[in-house]
Amino acid sequence: MKTFSTIDYLVFGFYFIAVSAYGLWVYRRKKQQAVSGSHDFFLAEGSLTWWAIGASLIASNISAEQFIGASGQGFQVGLAVAAYEWIAAIALIIVAVWFIPVYLKNKIFTMPQFLETRYNATVSLIMAIFWLFLYVFVNLTSILYLGALAINNMAGGEYFHSIIIALAVFALLIALGGMKVIGYTDVIQVLVLVTGGLATTYIAVKMAGGFGHMLSDAPEHFKMMLPKPGPHASQQDIDKYLLLPGIAMYFAGQWIVNLNYWGCNQYITQRALGADLKTARTGILFAGLMKLAMPLIVILPGIAAYVLYKNGGLQHEMESAGHLNPDNAYSAVLGFLPNGLKGLSIAALTAAIVASLAGKANSIATIFTMDIYKKYIKKEAPEKSMVLIGKITIAAALVLSILLTWKDLLGIGGEGGFTFIQKYTGFISPGIFAIFILGFFWKRTSAAAAITGILSGFLLSVLFNNYAPQLFGNDTWLYTAFPNGHGGYEIPFLICMGLSFGFTLLLMIAVSLFGPKISAKAFTLERAMFYVSPGVLSLIVLTLLLFTLLYVRFW
Repeated sequence: MKTFSTIDYLVFGFYFIAVSAYGLWVYRRKKQQAVSGSHDFFLAEGSLTWWAIGASLIASNISAEQFIGASGQGFQVGLAVAAYEWIAAIALIIVAVWFIPVYLKNKIFTMPQFLETRYNATVSLIMAIFWLFLYVFVNLTSILYLGALAINNMAGGEYFHSIIIALAVFALLIALGGMKVIGYTDVIQVLVLVTGGLATTYIAVKMAGGFGHMLSDAPEHFKMMLPKPGPHASQQDIDKYLLLPGIAMYFAGQWIVNLNYWGCNQYITQRALGADLKTARTGILFAGLMKLAMPLIVILPGIAAYVLYKNGGLQHEMESAGHLNPDNAYSAVLGFLPNGLKGLSIAALTAAIVASLAGKANSIATIFTMDIYKKYIKKEAPEKSMVLIGKITIAAALVLSILLTWKDLLGIGGEGGFTFIQKYTGFISPGIFAIFILGFFWKRTSAAAAITGILSGFLLSVLFNNYAPQLFGNDTWLYTAFPNGHGGYEIPFLICMGLSFGFTLLLMIAVSLFGPKISAKAFTLERAMFYVSPGVLSLIVLTLLLFTLLYVRFW
């Protein structure tokens, strides 16, 4: 493996200086315009252009979990993981057409605010707390851990803790400038990560003998749908299916993951909530267009690393603590790039990590300040006080993530970064998406049904992910569980999400029709795009469940 050269340090230093200088210029320009209110700090209200919104969405999404985690799954499973990226592009169109108009026309600034407006304060507070825990303990921590792991591998393996602190400090400097600074510096971050990412992909594919050689040497890594394992399947094939369960994931968890992430997630929608409808929609659609190309940057390097490893290369680089670690795929390839390109690629990786950390920290501060501090701690808080509390929250969230990452207290490295994020986010995604989708498009959805959805979505996810095989058996009319290689059985977590979501919807419909009539606050439902009747809604839910069950039984 080649070490860093002088030109690599110069390229990386230029990136650092350029981003810092541009962020400082945006911050000073904002101060000169006397714009310092809380809405400007958290939402950059009215000041982000469509291209800045689109770039910021991508910069925040393509984080360490994508570069490191998706490349790791590219190494382990192959191109099938690109389904996350390509379905995301479709999900962004749906969000632009149907979700964003509801938020903007009802002057929604945070996701808990939408839930309070549509349901009541109890639903809003429960979800605000849920989101804060999720963002800090899963998202922020995993981004920091995976990013530091990759850069540390490139630097020789002795600087993990120093890199953690450096990344957190860099993100803190950007985040303290507010959403406008984050949004416009993300434009540079996207340019760097796309340029560096494409350069890394080109070199990696070339090292692996070219795309044609990769296709012939590892054809199983270019399947978009993995076959259901038979009784004599290897544990390796079963592990792949547990991650990406063939066509079933397209009827089950993939849509829930993407529509919840892109349409019901403060971290993402925050970029568009301060803009007008046309600007917000254009920016979201621009992000969807860029998502189509992301597998080239985040997945192909992992497949190239697999081909190299299979043929005797990267043996040392792919190991961590004496064991093969797929999450090392991206950094293993980076180590063999030519001088200069290595610095650019490390800058791209750092750009992705820092942009995601800054954006996530700002979203944590937005929810805490606007939905907890302003409502329950100091209702008459002035604008300057709210901005100060937001900055303190940003710093506290990053410090906490450092402490959790220092010794990997959450066990991120043991599961694989991408799987860790998707799996544990999936415990609450079915319930969250259910209360949003019914809140948008069904007038009779009650506050009692929303609370039922939150609780049942989580409990059903825990049941299907952890206990269903032991309680009901491994092969039922509802699901098929597979050996996980650790003495137990598991249901693919994307199928678990689909089943949890379907049953949560049915419970919410039942509670809305027959349960206590806890009235929701006034909400301009007429500003949603369309509505469905209870009968049509039930038919849609049952059809989705039927497709999933038919797949479980016959494919």
